[in-house]
Amino acid sequence: MKSWRDLAAASLRLLDPEDAHGLTLAALALGLGPVDRTPPDPALAVNFAGLDLANPIGLAAGFDKDAKAPAALLRAGFGFVECGTTTPLAQSGNPRPRLFRLPPDRAVINRMGFNNTGLDAFASGLAAPRGPGVVGANVGANKDSQNRVQDYVMGLQRLWGLADYFTLNVSSPNTPGLRDLQGKAALEDLLGAVGEARRDLTGRHGPRPIFLKIAPDLTEVDVQGIVEVAMAGGVDALIISNTTLSRPYSLSGASRNEAGGLSGTPLFAASTRVLSWAREASTGRLTLIGVGGIATAADAYAKIRAGASAIQLYTALVYEGPALVARLKSDLAARLRADGFRTLAEAVGTV
Repeated sequence: MKSWRDLAAASLRLLDPEDAHGLTLAALALGLGPVDRTPPDPALAVNFAGLDLANPIGLAAGFDKDAKAPAALLRAGFGFVECGTTTPLAQSGNPRPRLFRLPPDRAVINRMGFNNTGLDAFASGLAAPRGPGVVGANVGANKDSQNRVQDYVMGLQRLWGLADYFTLNVSSPNTPGLRDLQGKAALEDLLGAVGEARRDLTGRHGPRPIFLKIAPDLTEVDVQGIVEVAMAGGVDALIISNTTLSRPYSLSGASRNEAGGLSGTPLFAASTRVLSWAREASTGRLTLIGVGGIATAADAYAKIRAGASAIQLYTALVYEGPALVARLKSDLAARLRADGFRTLAEAVGTV
């Protein structure tokens, strides 16, 4: 039997996608979201980069761009919540419509364009009381910035004492030229500047892990280069992956030809392939977080076996509703035990 929250989620799917998203965030900010009262399962507890997570299921960036409801999202059962992407200055993003559901494909296309209210508003959201749990800040660059590297540094400087970790988003397909930062020379420059700021901030305020979010539209050679630069530059984890510009022939949704990044079920294979390449290139020395197409415990487990120490999801919530989180935790723990793993860490990279 579906809960009233799942029925509400189904009703929201009758609205324009962006309007539905705004109403959902508003309800969460008012404390109207679900509360998962299931006791934590020790088998799902994970630790990496100095972060202790009650479970490995995270909410991907893009859902709560302005850190309006991290406390409510943690209460829904997520092990960690990533807010953003935020940029130094507020920006409106691309013209609407810019968010499209593809129900037959269990997918979404977006070309939001880093719409957000800027660092100061984001900082106010993070500063609000939120209770226990890990909250990360996904930072990016303004579309018209004259110094994109400095935009990332500004994000760290403004938010360092407020977020539990930071993600450098260099892989959104909806800000022209942003993905060029994944190239070797550009990435070395970015991580050099970030590293210098990090040393100063750590000395004054204590350490924070820094993650790098990359695209699924990369070759194996690209991934090898990114892993090499990331490890040399002190990155604590790679988040794999962002949305894709590719359009599988299998897509049948009416909006399948809209421009933007594709997420959801069709992204699973490509993002998992890049995850496996990163695992092989780093020989297990770099923590990986798997994102893309996760809708079931089988999907989450496949990411973990491919090398992910944690996973994130977003699009599946549009179609499955909030009960998905508790279901994933229960089913994932059962899969671990069925295969003889006492902890999730034992299953990482065991394909």
